[in-house]
Amino acid sequence: MKVLVTGGAGFIGGCTVRDLLKSGHEVLVFDNLCCGHRQILPKGIELIIGDIREEESIRKALSGRGFDAVMHFAAFTIVPESVEDPAKYFENNVRGSINVMNAMAKEGVGLFVFSSSAAVYGAPKKIPIVETEPTLPENTYGQTKLTIEEYLKWYEAPYGIKHVCLRYFNAAGADLENDIGEDREVETHLIPLVLHAASGARKDVKVFGTDYPTPDGTCIRDYIHVKDLASAHVLALEKLSKTKQSAVYNLGSESGFSVRQIVEAAEKITKKGINAVDSPRRAGDPPALIASSAKIKSALGWQQKHSTIEKIISDTWEWHLKHPQGYKK
Repeated sequence: MKVLVTGGAGFIGGCTVRDLLKSGHEVLVFDNLCCGHRQILPKGIELIIGDIREEESIRKALSGRGFDAVMHFAAFTIVPESVEDPAKYFENNVRGSINVMNAMAKEGVGLFVFSSSAAVYGAPKKIPIVETEPTLPENTYGQTKLTIEEYLKWYEAPYGIKHVCLRYFNAAGADLENDIGEDREVETHLIPLVLHAASGARKDVKVFGTDYPTPDGTCIRDYIHVKDLASAHVLALEKLSKTKQSAVYNLGSESGFSVRQIVEAAEKITKKGINAVDSPRRAGDPPALIASSAKIKSALGWQQKHSTIEKIISDTWEWHLKHPQGYKK
């Protein structure tokens, strides 16, 4: 298939581009590079510089090229920022995604794989979370993802756009084979922050909230290796192409680790002391998010090959040692 990957110069998008190419698909990347990096892209890949907030930009990228599908990763993803500046998130994540969908409808592109999030669930009543759990987002970021999932349902019949929504839990790790790791201007993800503290790049790591209803009082999250995420996208696209049946799948490791457990695991792997500072809760953080990935395993034959916490942290640590200043060096 011929696939346009929005946000394909980012961490997850870049890893998925590699898997698409390995599987024999033709790939073009659409990215404004506000959060992505040219260095992530493999040699010879076509990069279209554009912004999803400009419908004409994405329409031009799709026009006359014979695309079969769009994989949509382009989004702002910082939860605290989304609570503080919801307008920014609705403009980019919602309006931008609608622009992509409108351009697909006009150009007759019928397959859409959407980078959604476990944030659509909010604070679930049952753990592990299954796809039928009520969707009650507690932050703007989660609401933007849920809004697009809902739009996709209404776009399917009149415009013929079949879709798969992949609800990620916490993406982490690094693709060492292709030298792809997390490098954000403003880092909020726990594992990179913990490892920055281990390396001395920052003096400490803040533990946001120590009074949650969890065994050690800190938030529990399900971490999934980026390489396992990437493989799921390719499987989802290929299944969608064959069946033309829209679907929603969770993507997680099905294991939960608290903030304190992540710090302890990182200390063991790096052999470094990490200064963890207790801090107040952040707005919009549910106590625990752990996936059930049974549905995607059954439907697509997906397997978690890299998503142990030891593998995730050790791969991330190795990438950070090689890139102490991110992609600048």
